[in-house]
Amino acid sequence: MHAMTRRHFLKTASVASAAAATGLYAGSASAAAEFTLKYGNNLPMTHPMNVRAKEMAAKIAAESKGRVDFQVYPNGQLGTDTDMLSQVRAGAIDFFTISPEVLGTLVSAGQISGVGFAFKDYSQVWAAMDGDLGAYVRKQIAATTSLFAFERCWDNGYRQVTTSTRPITKPEDFKGMKLRVPPSPLATSLFRAFDAAPTSINFAEVYSALQTKIAEGQENPLAVISTVKFYEVQKYCSMTNHVWSGFWFMGNKKSFERMPKELQEIVTRNVNEAGLKQRVDVKALNESLVADMKGKGMQFNDTDNEAFRTKLRASGFYTEWHKKFGPEAWALLEKYTGKLA
Repeated sequence: MHAMTRRHFLKTASVASAAAATGLYAGSASAAAEFTLKYGNNLPMTHPMNVRAKEMAAKIAAESKGRVDFQVYPNGQLGTDTDMLSQVRAGAIDFFTISPEVLGTLVSAGQISGVGFAFKDYSQVWAAMDGDLGAYVRKQIAATTSLFAFERCWDNGYRQVTTSTRPITKPEDFKGMKLRVPPSPLATSLFRAFDAAPTSINFAEVYSALQTKIAEGQENPLAVISTVKFYEVQKYCSMTNHVWSGFWFMGNKKSFERMPKELQEIVTRNVNEAGLKQRVDVKALNESLVADMKGKGMQFNDTDNEAFRTKLRASGFYTEWHKKFGPEAWALLEKYTGKLA
């Protein structure tokens, strides 16, 4: 009996502390709210995405005078990305921040921002995503799904390659390398073009795969590399900037449209403002993480991106994806990146 009581207490305590950490206590504010909105993502509470989302939730509550209770569920509390995508499509949750790789499973054009070595820098990224390319993707989402995307993309950072065997300085360094990639045909074909051996491994199992040398390397933004402590099982981090990674802040159309226009406007404005602030935070965070991980023994090196682009042209990578995305989407991408294929 005592053990049961103690277990029950620990369970209750952990639920309470999780609720406190996420700001999800159902108090008088939520009881009085006309609209309760649930937003899920897979990042820890300390990540800039959730720091800004929590701040945004408080602003929405204040500006709506308590009529809207915007609840933030971080850290995959509501399930995997695929689970959350299904839930937001069904209206079981209201909002979800989705990566282009996952969005690509639903709307092909959704992953066009993930074309390898396309964007040279952030100025090209934001010009495209806040401009005609982003508008095109949002139009495809709205036309083919029960979802919509807010105007401002949120940032995840450029993806970098870490390895245990050798640094990547030129395309040839990838030859034969066992590299973990996300379950995305675009990512797989990118590294195949460099003669690597890309393999899809569930994210939760990547650390042990690197530790046991099932994979030699992996690729992710610096914030992820640091949070998951890949520097413990990887020696080199090559600043390839091979793909920019971001998030569309997606909502369920029907759920959003049940609110009066003035409340929709409050939510929209605050989501977009928070997205812009989060971009600044992520860039600063990624810059600070280089020094931090160097201190933990990781070796960093820069790369010549033009050499990688040249190899992708020669291998037919750009030509293949030009065909898959179609001429309209590809022309919008090249409007910002310059000629790729």
